[in-house]
Amino acid sequence: MLYYSHPDFLAHDTGPGHPECADRLRVIDKALAAPEFDALERISAPLADDLRGKIALVHTPALITSVLDNIPGHGRHFLDPDTVVSPASGQAVSRAVGAVCDAVDKVCIQQAKRAFCALRPPGHHAEPGRAMGFCLFNNIAIACEYARTHYQLTRIAIVDFDVHHGNGTQAIFHRQAKVLYASSHEMPLYPGTGQPAETGVGNIINVPLGAGETGVGFREKYSRIILPALRIFKPQLLLISAGFDAHQDDPLASIQLVADDYYWLTRKLVAIADEYSRGCIISVLEGGYNLKALAASTAAHVRALMD
Repeated sequence: MLYYSHPDFLAHDTGPGHPECADRLRVIDKALAAPEFDALERISAPLADDLRGKIALVHTPALITSVLDNIPGHGRHFLDPDTVVSPASGQAVSRAVGAVCDAVDKVCIQQAKRAFCALRPPGHHAEPGRAMGFCLFNNIAIACEYARTHYQLTRIAIVDFDVHHGNGTQAIFHRQAKVLYASSHEMPLYPGTGQPAETGVGNIINVPLGAGETGVGFREKYSRIILPALRIFKPQLLLISAGFDAHQDDPLASIQLVADDYYWLTRKLVAIADEYSRGCIISVLEGGYNLKALAASTAAHVRALMD
C-alpha cells in the first residue's frame, strides 16, 4: 500500500489558531511510523506536471487564476474568513494534485492496489468556481476526473465520511451519472448542503447524521443505505474523502464516533472494493482537528486498508 506525504504540505501556513494546521500531518506521520505500518511504501508526493490543466478538469479558469495568481510573496491572503493562502501554498497545491494523480496512475496500471494521501490543504468543499472551507482545489474530484479521462473508467464511487458535507464534490459531479457520490455528515452544520433530497441524476446519496449520533447509528445507516448502493453501482475504482472530524473529541462537530468506527467502515469498503474494483482504493485526507483523535483514527483507517 502506498502512503503519500511531503514536507511542503507543512509549509502551507494558515496562521495561529487555525484548526487546519501543519500539526495535523505531523501527528499522522508519527502514528504511521509505528512498526505495524512498516509495510507501507512511502512516497514523496510529486509536483504535478501541467498543474493548471489537471485542476481545470473540475475547476473554472477564473478560480484557478484567482487562487494561483494571488499567492502572496509574504504573509497570508484570505480568500474567505476560513480559507487562506500563504507563500508556500502553491507548492502544497501542486504536490496535492501530483499525489492524487500519481496514486491514480499506480493503481490503474496495477502497480499498487491502495493508497492513502496525507495532504493539505484539504479539498472537498472546493466548488467548480469557488475555494471555501479551508479548501483551495478539490483533490478527490481531480483524482476522479483524472481517472475517468486517462483510464476510461465508467463507474467511480466517492465515499465521503468527513463530518462536513462535501458540497464541492457534489457540485462537480451532480450531473455525472458515471460517478457515485455518497456522503455521511452532521446536519445542520457547515456548509448547509447535503439534504437527502439532493440526489443529482440519481448518483448522489446524502445521509445526514444528527448531533450526538454514535457509532451505532453511523454503522446502521451505512449498512442500510450507502453500502448497498455501492454494491448496486459496482465501482471500478473506489475513492475516499477521509475526514476524521466526526470523532467524539473533535472540536468542530458533535458526532460521537471513535477510531474503531473508522476501522469498521474502512473494512466494509475494502470488502466492496475487493468484490468489484480489484481491491483498488485511493483515500485522501480531508478534515480532523483534534490531533490525538486524528492520529488514532487515521491509524485505524490505514490499518484497515492494509489488512
